[in-house]
Amino acid sequence: MKYREMSREQLQKEKQLLENKYEEYCAMGLKLDLSRGKPNGEQLDVSEGFYTLSMQKPLCMSGNMDCRNYGVLEGLPEMRAFFADLLGVPKENILIGGNSSLQLMFDSLMRALVFGFFNSPKPWLQEEKRKWICVVPGYDRHFRITEQLGFELISVDMKEDGPDMDAVEALVKDPAVKGIWCVPKYSNPTGNTYTEEIVRRLAKMECAAPDFRIMWDNAYAVHDLNEKGDILPDIFAIAKEYGNEDRILYFSSTSKITLPGAGVAMMAASEANRKQILPILGSQTIGYDKINQLRHIHFFENSERVHAHMMRLGRMIGHKFAKTLGTLESLAPMDIAEWTKPNGGYFITLKLKTGSAKRVYDLMARAGVVLTPAGATHPHGIDPTDSVLRLAPTYPSHEELQLGCEVLSVCVRLAAIETLLK
Repeated sequence: MKYREMSREQLQKEKQLLENKYEEYCAMGLKLDLSRGKPNGEQLDVSEGFYTLSMQKPLCMSGNMDCRNYGVLEGLPEMRAFFADLLGVPKENILIGGNSSLQLMFDSLMRALVFGFFNSPKPWLQEEKRKWICVVPGYDRHFRITEQLGFELISVDMKEDGPDMDAVEALVKDPAVKGIWCVPKYSNPTGNTYTEEIVRRLAKMECAAPDFRIMWDNAYAVHDLNEKGDILPDIFAIAKEYGNEDRILYFSSTSKITLPGAGVAMMAASEANRKQILPILGSQTIGYDKINQLRHIHFFENSERVHAHMMRLGRMIGHKFAKTLGTLESLAPMDIAEWTKPNGGYFITLKLKTGSAKRVYDLMARAGVVLTPAGATHPHGIDPTDSVLRLAPTYPSHEELQLGCEVLSVCVRLAAIETLLK
């Protein structure tokens, strides 16, 4: 029965039952973590042999080059070809980094602040105002970068097909608006994928800032839960149609393909962007870890092996998504929440009644279940509606996840009733 259709007496009775159950969970001394989107040991074991295999192969590639030594600033040609095949991005656009795509994003904005882009009127630090578009719900670490670097953060709603482009197109008429964060496939945390119409509007829109940049973080490019995953349109090809390929800075990594602490990150950019980036990058490093690049090349060999590897991971993670979604479906008769049902990625977004996300987070914490803090999906950690929670089902064991979901169900129902009884 829908809670809002219950009498006050019925709600009080339901509240008492839920409080009793909640106290039982609190007495169990639980220590469960549903807070971050990271793989657990079982998923990491899928990359077993990642280190030993690389040591069984020659340490020299690309002619006589010894990969144990300095050099190759752009990354091994084979690693660039690997990402080109995996992502459908031209090899000549690709630069290989270290293990963190987030670091490449931070460095890209730092270069813009200090030097500007090649088409900037001046370095961004010299701009009187700097604004950045943040699609919400979104990725807290993206928001933290632009907040830390002194940008004014402007929220734009995420819709089922991608960002609210009417809002985006209106905002970019302001020359102080310098860019937008995008997680275009299985977006963090909603799990939706941008449609071709959205990608095309991003690529062709007229921006008042000549150096406007789209930070295209394709972190979940191959993270499908089943064979029929979402298809993401090629933003470079579409942007090229409109002469706007310089607008795109594309990022990805193998962090949730192999090992998060030992992945390989990449950035793809137009030739004009690369010509500016490489000399500056050459002042930072003589070259990134080529041995780790070799490990990946030897371990996978081709994109077919990556696909098989990811389908194995997808089956593991898929069971956890199904368990979480099954619990959420049990809330449907009460009509107290909405949630996303992604085909891949690492997250589910739970939208609660206005003003109750922090309450659910606090209830879960007291019961020993850690969630991503309420508000983390919005700039400055402030969700104006206090209604969004990000669920990360990948890390706990199946037993822990089952118990955590049961606690979540009770907390959501309890918070909803408290709201209705006010």
